[in-house]
Amino acid sequence: MKFDIQQLKFSIAALIVFSMMIVACTAKKEEKPLPVFGERYIENGDTVFHTIAPFQFVDQDSALVTNETFRGKIYIADFFFTSCRTICPIMKTQMLRVYDSLKNDPDVLILSHTIDPEYDTVALLHDFANRLGVESSKWHFVTGVQDSIYKIAQTSYFATAMADENEPDGFIHSGAFLLLDKQQRIRGKYDGTKEEEVNKLIQDIKRLKNEYASN
Repeated sequence: MKFDIQQLKFSIAALIVFSMMIVACTAKKEEKPLPVFGERYIENGDTVFHTIAPFQFVDQDSALVTNETFRGKIYIADFFFTSCRTICPIMKTQMLRVYDSLKNDPDVLILSHTIDPEYDTVALLHDFANRLGVESSKWHFVTGVQDSIYKIAQTSYFATAMADENEPDGFIHSGAFLLLDKQQRIRGKYDGTKEEEVNKLIQDIKRLKNEYASN
């Protein structure tokens, strides 16, 4: 039998491609779910995870925003105030990148809480959102009772948010972006002032969507 070197090369190449496909598929299947942040406990044999406490705020369109607004949705939360001159402008530039990456995705929303509700009125938040050029149905800027905002930041999102007269603008707050799943559990925490961290957030949103798609 005549030895066909071309056929051998073709067979080896096909084997390599097939092997790479197998490895890629296996790696995809073995991708670990994102972690769930916060305390957990066992109830009736099931693990109960930390979730966001009930809340009620008003957004830039004077619409009531509650936990129900995000039922069945993935969302990203942060804390800011419009007169902030330190990290907020950077955070909003980075969150705009997130917004642009998902503005056509109905399954993902954004929730930004002002920590200076006395100054950040509904009208001011409306103007702020307009200047950013974002849709209120996708990105909610909310205000409300100051103590309620601080409490949910600290006890639900594990984020810093408080008045501090020693700070340049009178407040101190976390620069974190929090990734929430459809059960309103925290699945990721990212530094909203760092591009590489926000890149990871954008990728983790896709991972979280894949997690739901595979279930």
